[in-house]
Amino acid sequence: MTLAAADLGTLLQLAPVQRAGFALLLAAVGLPVIGVVIVGLDIMPVRFAMMHVALLGIAVGLLTGLDPMLCALVACALAGAGVAPLARTPDGLSGAMGLLMSLAIAAALLLLAVSGVNASGAFALLWGSILSVGGADLVVLGVLAVVVPGLFWWRRREVALLLYDRELAQCSGVPVRALTTVLLVLVAVAVAGAIKLTGALLVDALTLLPALAARRLGTSLKSITGWAVGIGVFVNLTGFLIALRLDWPPGPVLVLTAGALVLAVHLVPERRISSWRREPASAALPSSH
Repeated sequence: MTLAAADLGTLLQLAPVQRAGFALLLAAVGLPVIGVVIVGLDIMPVRFAMMHVALLGIAVGLLTGLDPMLCALVACALAGAGVAPLARTPDGLSGAMGLLMSLAIAAALLLLAVSGVNASGAFALLWGSILSVGGADLVVLGVLAVVVPGLFWWRRREVALLLYDRELAQCSGVPVRALTTVLLVLVAVAVAGAIKLTGALLVDALTLLPALAARRLGTSLKSITGWAVGIGVFVNLTGFLIALRLDWPPGPVLVLTAGALVLAVHLVPERRISSWRREPASAALPSSH
């Protein structure tokens, strides 16, 4: 046990490991809030669509000699903005994501085949490489960690109405089209920004799973967002330390850690959750004595 602790301490002193841990901490602030958007807008297919768009961007980067991750980031941002006009209704949004996913993967595979680029290099990036996180990746995650919670705080009423009911939000004067576009671009950029951490195939660990647990625990958009960030920090740091300790790939460990927490939260009886939800409110009431 002492030897294992010493090995873990040595690993934590390495610069790539420290950058990876810092990246996961930044990701825990912004990406779970993105998960709240995905769950609220009921656009589960979005992460699959952006995974395929990221592959297309990576293929373009490999072909042109540009940074593949930068190309993936730009491609996802453009795709998120481009699909927004099709999102008139939640059903239309899901359909648009399905169309985008099909077109993106077809274009990526055709581009890789015609250009003669080694496809294994493109697909390898989709599995993540957390220890290769660089300064540019930290900048993207840092911007997301500031912009996403900041938007939720600044426009919390409009965002809450949009996530609750699109038609009600429109009737209440919320700029639904513009806000939806902004949220979709943030979702797309977040998926691309998480590729280095877990790979696009396992991005749920950083976005969707903390949000699913938070929806069970929170009672308002503010509390759900707070729970999502707290769960994200716990899952990311715990999963990363377990992966380092056991010398396992971090991506799957993060998914399993987050999944176990989601299952544990949903196994708690609803009446027990309701009881502790009411405790702070009752404690705030003045005593009748």
